[in-house]
Amino acid sequence: MSTQGRYTTEPAEWSWQVPAHGAARFTWEYDDGRDRLLALYQKGKDKQWDGMRRIDWDLEVDPHDPLGTPDEAMSIYGSRYWDAMNDADRALLRQHYASWQFSQFLHGEQGAMVCAARIVESVPDLDAKFYSATQTMDEARHAEIYGRFLHEKIGMLYPIDDNLQSLLGDTLRDSRWDMPYLGMQVLIEGLALAAFGMIRDTTDKPLPRQILAYVMQDEARHVAFGRMALRDYYKQLGDAELREREEFVIEGCYLMRDRLRGLEVLENFGIPAAEAAELTESSEFLRLFRKLLFSRIVPCVKDIGLWGPRLQRAYVDLGVFELGDSSLDLLMTQDEEIAERLDAERFAAEERARVTEVAETITQGAETSE
Repeated sequence: MSTQGRYTTEPAEWSWQVPAHGAARFTWEYDDGRDRLLALYQKGKDKQWDGMRRIDWDLEVDPHDPLGTPDEAMSIYGSRYWDAMNDADRALLRQHYASWQFSQFLHGEQGAMVCAARIVESVPDLDAKFYSATQTMDEARHAEIYGRFLHEKIGMLYPIDDNLQSLLGDTLRDSRWDMPYLGMQVLIEGLALAAFGMIRDTTDKPLPRQILAYVMQDEARHVAFGRMALRDYYKQLGDAELREREEFVIEGCYLMRDRLRGLEVLENFGIPAAEAAELTESSEFLRLFRKLLFSRIVPCVKDIGLWGPRLQRAYVDLGVFELGDSSLDLLMTQDEEIAERLDAERFAAEERARVTEVAETITQGAETSE
């Protein structure tokens, strides 16, 4: 199914080329590698799944309320624009917001797939190449799933946000092999995990909840991979090199904070850009949303050893400094458990349906024989 005609605004270009820099690295050392990373690689192989089969695509979705978003969560709620809307306008606004959110998820997953492939190419250690190969497949599956959800259930897409594209470009253009880890595994994946989790835990719609829970089960491994690799590597770097990485993180975090507004949605409803920005910035829901979105990034950045004074000041300015003490391991464990619980609930429901079907067949057979 062609994506052309489903974009609210057509992309300026239908393909985007980022010049590659840096070396493709081979190693002839085929030893066992690091136990923790190889265990994660084994888990990555064991946890592969098929999005066509694991997700129940027969579940109905109302394209005008795909997530069950409450009125209070809409950035223009209570404004004169909201008051002037009828029910049909508000339903269309919900569709646009869900389309914008999941479109950025889709574009981010394609970026993650490209970054994972770049890690396979550029990382010096074979164990990291092995794991990155499994992640590349994970990200392809995620892009497939989000693309299908947007095409079949919501029916519209938004182009990639300028700030997300800028961060992806900076990540891919850097010739240092650790930068795709830092840009993708820590920043973009960390932000995505928090966004996925907030929707997963608040939506009452079963299909998007399934999609997000299963994607998050994979993403928990990806962030763990970035933590392992970068924690080991950053212990070897000097102060100047660490400061360069911290500057990249600071710039990336501000870019992502600015990315989270979705102003293009309001502009599509005729609200001038300046007023759309003002309404969005004054939204109490958005302020809370932004803060929670850094819940995965800040403790990860601290964990890998990037915690210099300037970075700490930036997190104070962003209002997220205290998140550095959050437990990433606990969050990742919860992500795993939620996905496994959904599987168990679905399998139990399918088993009950099979038992009922068999019982009905037996009853019908008995009635026929009489």
